[in-house]
Amino acid sequence: MSKNFVRTLCAGIAAFALATSLASASPDKPVIGIVVKIGGIPWFNAMEAGIKKRADQLGVKAFMVGPTSADPALQVRAIEDLIAQHVDVIGVVPNDAKVLEPVLQRARAAGIKVITHESPNQQNADWDFELASVKGFGEAYGKRLATAMGGKGEYAVFVGSLTVPLHNAWADAAIAYLKANDPDMKLVGDRYGVAEDVDASRKTALDLMRAHPDLKGILAFGSQGPIGAARAVDETHKKGQVVVLGPFSPGQGKRLVHDGILTGGYMWNPEQAGEVFVTLGTMVAKGEPVKDGTNIPGLGVVHPQGHDLIVDQLVDLNANTVDDLAKLGL
Repeated sequence: MSKNFVRTLCAGIAAFALATSLASASPDKPVIGIVVKIGGIPWFNAMEAGIKKRADQLGVKAFMVGPTSADPALQVRAIEDLIAQHVDVIGVVPNDAKVLEPVLQRARAAGIKVITHESPNQQNADWDFELASVKGFGEAYGKRLATAMGGKGEYAVFVGSLTVPLHNAWADAAIAYLKANDPDMKLVGDRYGVAEDVDASRKTALDLMRAHPDLKGILAFGSQGPIGAARAVDETHKKGQVVVLGPFSPGQGKRLVHDGILTGGYMWNPEQAGEVFVTLGTMVAKGEPVKDGTNIPGLGVVHPQGHDLIVDQLVDLNANTVDDLAKLGL
């Protein structure tokens, strides 16, 4: 057998394998790649569990890509890699909605469906889904912060970054509610884009408590913000003096909740969000219609607002619920 023949045979096998892989990916068994904000933290670990669980149930291939930091440039690179892999669907939890617009446009131009989460009104997406409405989520936090602070005092707001539309929209809703209903509560600064980094949120909380001795509350939108801020409160022995609220991983925050340092908050189930990515991704890959009244497992009956699918499925985080939620792996 000649070397040329062997090379030709190997090349043919490789091409056949690639063609077979791509053919099997679509449309009956779509391949779905989901890029999250950052890998290795409990929130997105839970989301990955949901992705794997639902992929097994539906018999499709779905996987998560978690960048090493909450850097939009890393998300762009990950999406470019998925485009090169010819996946059928790309899911994204954006760090910066605007930065991702060009690469998502390239994905759609390549025939790839795009689904986002935590990014309503995302440009160049086929669908965005939310397990909490902006107004409902933000106002729920505003009400809870006002109750915890007795309706008066200084408070600060953290978000994942100043370019995460959803976090900032929640902050807008919470602040607007407090301005309208609790005029004795005063926002210090504007907002701080540190809540996807536990160390940065801890340091910012320490700096704020030094700069504002009368600070009574920290509202942190982003899974690491409540943890970091609560650790700062613990270090400075300000338990009971500074309220910390926000969505966080129950497993990560339960000790702080039981110690009375982290007051609690509301969240949705990230494992459920992972399942929805796969369910919705499979539907769009197969060309199944999503319209008013469609019942989508994990979302329920939907009423699309443009290309946004928004439902309210808030989970209360408090000393009575956090242990059971942690047992679910959240």
